[in-house]
Amino acid sequence: MTKERYSRNLGALTQSELDALRMKRACIVGCGGIGGYVIELLARIGIGVLTIVDGDSFAVSNLNRQLLSTEALIGESKVKAAFERVRAINSESQVNSVPSYLTAENADSILSGHDIVIDALDNVPDRRILADSCGRLGLPLVHGAISGWCAQVTVIMPEAGSFGRIYPSESKKSKPSCLSFTPALAASIQAAEAVKVLLNKGTPLRSRLLIVDLMTQEYNVVAI
Repeated sequence: MTKERYSRNLGALTQSELDALRMKRACIVGCGGIGGYVIELLARIGIGVLTIVDGDSFAVSNLNRQLLSTEALIGESKVKAAFERVRAINSESQVNSVPSYLTAENADSILSGHDIVIDALDNVPDRRILADSCGRLGLPLVHGAISGWCAQVTVIMPEAGSFGRIYPSESKKSKPSCLSFTPALAASIQAAEAVKVLLNKGTPLRSRLLIVDLMTQEYNVVAI
């Protein structure tokens, strides 16, 4: 099934690049609005190992935007739903489930051994823990965040220290407005950036922050 499964990727990617992706290990931290879409996209493009991390369960308020959320799954584990979704999409990908929240104590052990990490979290304090761990471990981090009609994405390389320039001071946890399409957009860009970094292809958003306003359809890239 492998050759036919990825046949439509050819042209945009070479066979050797497809083979390389099957050897890569990606860790997605957060299985909610952004995370569900990222997991879907990376499973379909053929990343060999996906580690999915989230200690949360589905709530009714997730139904407006989270791809993995259904009425039947309210109260169920997000990681469990993500695991089953990947198995249904691509049985050739290995899925490692971590049904826990990322903390300063467990971050290094969870992230160690991966080729890339995807930030699909929803608050700055947890993102700071994630970025610090990626820096210590030398891992590239694809950051994405959303609020209402707006999204932002960047690639944070271990030596760059650019997370502190995006979020220069401690921020309290908040619950921003989240629409159905904004996380889908952010996740698509993050998945594309992850593939570019893994394949050393194109021009990833290293030290550059993409800011998208879907209300005005303005796309701006700023140096960080």
